[in-house]
Amino acid sequence: MSRDLAAAPHHDGSSLYVSTETPALGETVRVRLRVPRSFEPVARVLTRSNPDREPRFTEAQLVHQDDAASWWEAELHVENPVHGYRFLLELESGAIRWLNAAGLSVTETRDVDDFRLVTAAPPPAWAREAVMYQVFPDRFARSAAAGPIAEAELPEWAEPAEWDDEVDQDRAHTAQQFYGGDLPGVEEHLDHLSSLGVNLLYLTPVFPARSNHRYDALSFDHVDPLLGGDEALVSLVEAAHARGIRVIGDLTTNHSGDAHEWFQAAYGNPEAPESAFYLWLNDEQTSYASWLGVPSLPKFDWRSQELRRRFIDGDDSVVARYLKPPFAFDGWRIDVANMTGRFRDLDLNAEVRQTVRRTMKEINADTILLGESTNDAAPDFTGDAWHGAMTYANFTRPLWNWLGVPGTPAGGGLGLALQRTSEFGGDDFVAAHLSFAAAFPWRVRLQNMNALDTHDTPRFRNVAREGVVPVAVGLSMTLPGIPVVWAGAEWGLHGDDGEHSRTPLPWARADEPEFAEPMALYRRLIGLRRAHPVLNGGGIRWLHASAEAIAFVRESAEESVLVLAARGSCTVELGVELPDDAELLEGTATWQAGSVSTDGPEFLAWRLPGIPLPAWSA
Repeated sequence: MSRDLAAAPHHDGSSLYVSTETPALGETVRVRLRVPRSFEPVARVLTRSNPDREPRFTEAQLVHQDDAASWWEAELHVENPVHGYRFLLELESGAIRWLNAAGLSVTETRDVDDFRLVTAAPPPAWAREAVMYQVFPDRFARSAAAGPIAEAELPEWAEPAEWDDEVDQDRAHTAQQFYGGDLPGVEEHLDHLSSLGVNLLYLTPVFPARSNHRYDALSFDHVDPLLGGDEALVSLVEAAHARGIRVIGDLTTNHSGDAHEWFQAAYGNPEAPESAFYLWLNDEQTSYASWLGVPSLPKFDWRSQELRRRFIDGDDSVVARYLKPPFAFDGWRIDVANMTGRFRDLDLNAEVRQTVRRTMKEINADTILLGESTNDAAPDFTGDAWHGAMTYANFTRPLWNWLGVPGTPAGGGLGLALQRTSEFGGDDFVAAHLSFAAAFPWRVRLQNMNALDTHDTPRFRNVAREGVVPVAVGLSMTLPGIPVVWAGAEWGLHGDDGEHSRTPLPWARADEPEFAEPMALYRRLIGLRRAHPVLNGGGIRWLHASAEAIAFVRESAEESVLVLAARGSCTVELGVELPDDAELLEGTATWQAGSVSTDGPEFLAWRLPGIPLPAWSA
């Protein structure tokens, strides 16, 4: 069913609507509401806040009117570290409407869906402009100096594979199949990342382990020699920084490997200092909690102050060491952040994430902290620690269900219901996106990772309807959040599960024609993102949602970008004409009498003028 979203009142946390995105506790902030002319006549607007869980209202004033909308402005006094608010509209008819981050409502709404101002220190400024490229080191590139894999000295767990061998999808061998990609190999191909327009490199774990994925670390004291060791990481980060590319690492705060030196010292030895580091299930310390019951991934017990000191708290911790020179990581992505510190009646998640964040601020405040939380992540992402979420609920899964062939198997870490795509319309995509994004503060939404796929999922191309890949890539680049390119997507690679999607990149075949089109697509759409600052921090106002198409506009005072994404032939009634100075940035379409027509899947973007508004009231 088509939804005319353009007629609804609108607010978000961007600079058009909030006088400061970085308020201090106790500061007075001004917020604005846009009411379209096509909406019912409004007699009065109030804000409703909930400081100390007691409702409070403030009156808004009409501050601006033009042919398109009226703008109301109100004062908010920020009284809690997370200050929620919504709008109450009294219509001239006497009816009441509520507006919160989930949308417009006739009935009173829940606090969990309020807009949010947060007073914690903001993310680094560069994060809004980030375009992320994810690398799984074993499968990205094997350096020229490494030599043939058949001649390498490998640990007993590793099962060597030639670079062109198929990925072994037998679960008994997937973690052991070893292609020998290394950090010098990543450094040798940094020009490829630069050519794409990428400016943030995310490396999955680089610590020594007993698997190719390295999420089962056996030490955090050094970089895996199989990857080139400490010197290789230092060299890679320096070379990336020289190209304007920041680099973040991957850390497992939920668990280590069972070969980790801490676990080995404590297993069966209750007297060991490291005994308190893990969650033991018997007095002999031979039974223990682990990640999803996998014995090789024993779970940390964050009640241990010594564990905190060694791992996350202070200048000598693991977290701090790799942010400082010579390694100089620009931040961390935390694996299964949602599970960290949680077991049965124990929940220390907030303490752990806040400690990590505090350490990072002390070492280098210009670093980013991203947490993996693949489902409803918002309850943990209140701005107190994580700058953004690696989550699939508000973008990835809804997009797969809209643009994928219904009923296509799609298992692995993506978390689709029944491990297959569902039948979604564009209106369902928008509804799901708004539902899961609503409870994130705006400042966090801008750092959430918009991933079409990752190292834990099948490749999107495996489920995509014909012709929709440009639509999906375009949405990842233009919706609020950090676009994510999982290495190989720009090559057009396929993968039917998380393991298969880790197929080594075919560098020796880079000049073959089949790779030219996907490469050009990614370069063009990353270029679109990087060329228009409004796509980094500008607000988002939804205009249309129907089975075949969605439309929204990203807005700021300086410029706007209108986006229309269609999965098939359609005509979309937007009810407005393009201004004379509109510039078509991407796609081809017919626009006539306020409607846009497409002949098939299409991603369209126009540059429009900014939104002229009066200065904020004193």
